[in-house]
Amino acid sequence: MKVDVKLVKELRKQTSAGVMDCKKAIEEAEGDIQKAVIILRKKGISKAEKKSDRETGQGLVASYIHFNGQLGALLEILCETDFVSGNGDFKKFAETLAMQVAAAQPIYLSKEEVTDEILEREREIYKDQFKDSNKPADIIEKIVENKLSKYYEENCLLQQEFLNEDLFKGSVEEYLKENIAKFGENIKVAKFSVFKIG
Repeated sequence: MKVDVKLVKELRKQTSAGVMDCKKAIEEAEGDIQKAVIILRKKGISKAEKKSDRETGQGLVASYIHFNGQLGALLEILCETDFVSGNGDFKKFAETLAMQVAAAQPIYLSKEEVTDEILEREREIYKDQFKDSNKPADIIEKIVENKLSKYYEENCLLQQEFLNEDLFKGSVEEYLKENIAKFGENIKVAKFSVFKIG
């Protein structure tokens, strides 16, 4: 099929992907721009996974301070080169993540940081909630696992839902992977802190 140049421009505007990638995605999606966005996102995530072992020796510290001055966040984010860390779009991306940290106030970076001790404590709390119910043990176990998933989504930055839906729909981890594909380098959140009055 002949690809309309306007569609390519629109897809580039939405995804920041290269011209040829946009053209191929539109062909694959048979002209449906929404499908093309999904195709590019999937390809971007698989590209990002290939970059995840590369060394990150550069980066920056980003901050967000709420308008009333009573809430703020600092975020250390790493990348591979000073070329990317000095890029204006990368700085905006890092600031957006700092805003996520301030708004959602995660405790951990990822679910891998949650200790076995804390998981066991949470499991016991959830099980106790159903001890007087007549639900079968396997059903209770499924409910407990669902509640643990929710615990990760509430407390672990990478597992949290990205809050700015106008910018991106999905988890923070998926947003990170999309930007790894966009910048062409491995990117990692190293650490973060939330500061609040009271």
